[in-house]
Amino acid sequence: MKSLVETAIALLALAATASAHGQEALKVPDGADWMTRHMIEEHHITSFDAGVFFNLHDYDNGGKWSADDVRKTLGLMDDSTARFPQQEKDAAVRRVFELYDTDRSGDITYPEFVVAHAKGVVIPDFGFGPGHHGDYETEYEIHHFEKYHSGDDVKIEDLNHPEDIEHFRKHDEMEAAEEALHAQERLAIVEANIPKKFRRGA
Repeated sequence: MKSLVETAIALLALAATASAHGQEALKVPDGADWMTRHMIEEHHITSFDAGVFFNLHDYDNGGKWSADDVRKTLGLMDDSTARFPQQEKDAAVRRVFELYDTDRSGDITYPEFVVAHAKGVVIPDFGFGPGHHGDYETEYEIHHFEKYHSGDDVKIEDLNHPEDIEHFRKHDEMEAAEEALHAQERLAIVEANIPKKFRRGA
């Protein structure tokens, strides 16, 4: 687990690399559909076809999307959508299947998706946001660090936004949890794993 300083230094190196390559914040065109917004904001891809979109979100490379694949793509497994009622999330997944699962098999296949897209079908904007489905580190880098700290002159002391503080707080929590786990593993007997009736003094 990286320390707070190591993580900050790694992020500063990322900023320098992005700046060296002339990376600028990508803009979502006015009137863009949700799929275009998702690809630009979540993947930094501005040009794609149906096959690229499908394969990028075929998380197990099985050639079909399950309901969980759709949930993940829409960002419904991310904390950012926790405030939405489950019924609303379920309705969105059902709607995507109504649009693409033409044989009603319970999966959306590559051919089904590509054919529907060719007919002008797109995944609607259900109001859940751009579809956050990266890991915690990736989402922070894409949606905060690259936006606010991508210059050549970024210093560790510049990482003082509420999002930065929360990011490093979570790093500290994960590091502390990992250290506690290693400490438990080093013990010959883990007392917490012994049923209470067999412990001394129980």
